[in-house]
Amino acid sequence: MSPITTHILDTARGCPAQGVHIRLCQLNSEGGYSLLAEGVTDADGRIRDLLAPGSLEAATYRMLFSTGPYFEAQGIDPFYPEAQITFVVHHPEQHYHIPLLLSPYGYSTYRGS
Repeated sequence: MSPITTHILDTARGCPAQGVHIRLCQLNSEGGYSLLAEGVTDADGRIRDLLAPGSLEAATYRMLFSTGPYFEAQGIDPFYPEAQITFVVHHPEQHYHIPLLLSPYGYSTYRGS
């Protein structure tokens, strides 16, 4: 399994958010972010295969969720066209699950398991 996984729940509809494009980036030595991986959430709102097992480093990461197209496909004008979660990996041997609870006018996250 990927050392970083994600899951999006559309809390307004009470179902997984399928078809959301996600980019995973790592902070580089120049202070910018380099793209590591990208994917699209499946029917369960998950991406389980962003990185190869054992490929995680202790570093700062950013996940960018393209939420605008997801809501536009439902006929909703999104307030947040993108959600961004920045997090630090201190123990690369651990699994990091980054869930997103999403609605058209807000979002939240937490470290999942």
